[in-house]
Amino acid sequence: MTSANQNRGLSHVLGPEDGVSHWQPEPANGYITVKVSPHNLNTHALAAGFQVIDPGCHIRPHAHERAEELLFVWQGSGVVIIDGAEHPIEPGSLIYVGKWVSHSVVNRGTGQMKVLWVITPPGLEDFLTAIGPERRQGEERPEGLSRPENIQQLLDRAYFART
Repeated sequence: MTSANQNRGLSHVLGPEDGVSHWQPEPANGYITVKVSPHNLNTHALAAGFQVIDPGCHIRPHAHERAEELLFVWQGSGVVIIDGAEHPIEPGSLIYVGKWVSHSVVNRGTGQMKVLWVITPPGLEDFLTAIGPERRQGEERPEGLSRPENIQQLLDRAYFART
């Protein structure tokens, strides 16, 4: 017979500034903070974090070969574009995108948009931390951030769909 303790799950509590944070290049600008990943918790089921998108900026259209993703908007407004169709989003909006579904998030508001992302299986977090320098609380955004030259290799490693 199996003990209840052997089946007990994990727990993880992080404060607002806890986690690995990286600046993001154009066109998203802003930054990401990874809260849960196989790198900081013994899980291989999912990864989660948040992304801050500056006004007038966006997350490029993309799709995932093997991942499903939830996006929850808790600040800001704009649109999510799913397979070419625009849908308005605002605080409290939840977006689900399955494998091979093209999606993009556009901040059309005047302030920063803040989006929680949860992806299964993990992998997105490795891409997001690889494309921008580490961010420390209180520091100014570095000037002239652009995508790395090996961007396609990073996209392939994170199983982004080639569209």
